[in-house]
Amino acid sequence: MWILALWILPLLYKFSLTALPAKPENISCILYYKKNLTCTWSPKKEINYTTYVVNRTYSFGKKRDICKANSSTGASCSFFRPTITPPDFFTIKVEAENKDGVATSDITHWTLNDIVKMEPPTILSVKPISGIKKMMQIKWEWHRYFLFKYMLRFRTINSTHWVEVNFQSDDLVYNLTGLQAFTEYIIAMRCMVKGSYFWSDWSQEKMGLTEEEVPDGLDLWRVLRPAEVDGRRPVQLLWKKARGAPVLEKTFGYILSYFPENNTNLTQIINTTTQQCELYLGGETYWVSVTSYNSLGNSPAATLRIPAVNETPFQCIEAMQAYFAQDLLVVEWQSSAPMVDTWMVEWFPDLDSEPSDISWESVSQARNWTIPQDKLKPFHLYNISVYPLIQDLVGEPYSIQVYGKECAPWRGPITKAENIGVNTVTITWEEIPKSERRGFISSYTIFYQAEGGKEFSKTVSSSVQQYDLESLTRKTSYTVRVMASTRAGGKNGTEINFRTLSLSVFEIVLITSLVGGGLLIFTVLTVASGLKKATKLTHLCWPIVPNPAESSIATWHGNDCKNKPNLKEFDDSVNTEDSILKSYCVPSDLIDKLVVNFENFLEEVSIEEAEKGQENIWGGERNEYVTSPNRPDCPPEKSLQVLTEIPSRKSQLSKLEMSEDNSSEVEEQLLSSGESLGPDYFYEEGALNPYLKNSVTTREFLVHEKLPDQTKTEV
Repeated sequence: MWILALWILPLLYKFSLTALPAKPENISCILYYKKNLTCTWSPKKEINYTTYVVNRTYSFGKKRDICKANSSTGASCSFFRPTITPPDFFTIKVEAENKDGVATSDITHWTLNDIVKMEPPTILSVKPISGIKKMMQIKWEWHRYFLFKYMLRFRTINSTHWVEVNFQSDDLVYNLTGLQAFTEYIIAMRCMVKGSYFWSDWSQEKMGLTEEEVPDGLDLWRVLRPAEVDGRRPVQLLWKKARGAPVLEKTFGYILSYFPENNTNLTQIINTTTQQCELYLGGETYWVSVTSYNSLGNSPAATLRIPAVNETPFQCIEAMQAYFAQDLLVVEWQSSAPMVDTWMVEWFPDLDSEPSDISWESVSQARNWTIPQDKLKPFHLYNISVYPLIQDLVGEPYSIQVYGKECAPWRGPITKAENIGVNTVTITWEEIPKSERRGFISSYTIFYQAEGGKEFSKTVSSSVQQYDLESLTRKTSYTVRVMASTRAGGKNGTEINFRTLSLSVFEIVLITSLVGGGLLIFTVLTVASGLKKATKLTHLCWPIVPNPAESSIATWHGNDCKNKPNLKEFDDSVNTEDSILKSYCVPSDLIDKLVVNFENFLEEVSIEEAEKGQENIWGGERNEYVTSPNRPDCPPEKSLQVLTEIPSRKSQLSKLEMSEDNSSEVEEQLLSSGESLGPDYFYEEGALNPYLKNSVTTREFLVHEKLPDQTKTEV
């Protein structure tokens, strides 16, 4: 048993490794006229090397032959003349063979007239017929042994769209009609034997030109502008060749005429060679017509009605949208007036300046309009308006804006920081010019970052031109930029820096108000207190300087005084302090020479100073008195207190005059009083008191410390 198994296993392994060739299928044969008969089949390639044998019967089955091929040359084989002369009937069978075996196809049957493929015809000429417009005659040469049918295709020289025409002709001539006048056309032909499945290849292209005729009509449009100060209304007229007009149409010029609707006698004519004209019309309705002309005549007139200034156009367009479908811009609109079936579509680039490149196109029996995207400038904004037309009336337009192609803006917005506070700031930015947007701005994004901190962002709509940032840190530097975004991308603007305040305006105002209020209250209280004590306030602001000239020491006079006071020498124009000091020079030995009755002197002096004090109270002046210190060597029962009066500067002159009249009396009093006093009772310090340096004459008399208080007299 095991021996049998070992013998069968190699056989099974051998059969498992065999790969027979695939059966040939999808056999197809073509008879190339006057060349060969070629048959093809599938599969095209084999894994192993394979040879093919094509068995053919011809002459209606009377003869046989073969054609050999292999997998390296491809799955095709050809039979050559003279054994392929139509009409005839063939049978084809294909055998595929490799080292593992043979595979045979099914037998196929072929009629040569059904599979013949002719050579393309040769076009001899393409010429217009004299006197016949919009037609060309094509002539070619070809075999006359078969019945052919033909296909002709043509296009204008500037077009890529071919128009095909099928026809039959026995005289090898065809008249092509329905063409445009004075237009170049490119023409090609091919043919096919009647009953065959195969067209010939296209012939070489041939060019022809139709005859010239009078120009076709024009498409006329207008652009109405606001009236000027003098009442004239600018109207821009635009015209172009009508749709379908010959490309090579010759035009020598244009004739424009216009007149008021109610008075045709005022017709004015303008001859021009351009395709636009600027008119200045009145406020009434006008009619305008334009014709073109060449050597053969004038074109049909294109007319247009210009409405009056006060005429209200009708409205019927309710909505409109624009979108891109493949490589086309599609504009669709909805109308509430079903009787309107003609529309005028106007489009032009929306620039910051006056539009100069205006295009327009008429649409009939439709409520949509398309234009190839490549005819619009990319990244440019276009204004598209649709005007409804009813006979000669032009309705109110409906307008939208669209970009031929969008991308990120050319630059970002210019950013500024305003109203900087403690923790808030207002970020403003300028609108990007239309020429630099390159798309519809969909949003703005504000990026801000504290120095050394994390970056934050806020996004707002395209209608917002400023944004308030809040919750910022006090006294911190920030960096801000604004990005403008379209559907195709975004662009960052200028980057700015700012620093938040340490104190807000409110805090500054509050502190200033508190400080200012405190100072104001203090000032008010000070003034109120001064009003209650006027003399104290006056003394505080303008202290009274004592005048030594009116001191009571001036009443003391000794016979031995070497320098008699000369009060007449007082001059107000010189320094008052120096004059007073010089007028009251007293010898140093005055006390030793004076003999004064101390009691009588005190009594007289007390009475005199009391009277002066009373006068000063009523006169608003104040006197100050200096009490001499007690002298230790003075007897306790006697004391001397010298009252020194310091009058104001204003009373010095009057006091000086009074002292001059009373000088003799004072001298007598001093002498009589001085007899009862000895030189030991008085002592005057020889050193000058520092107060004298301040222009005040002061004398200090030493009084014994043990003198009783009742001996001191003070006014």
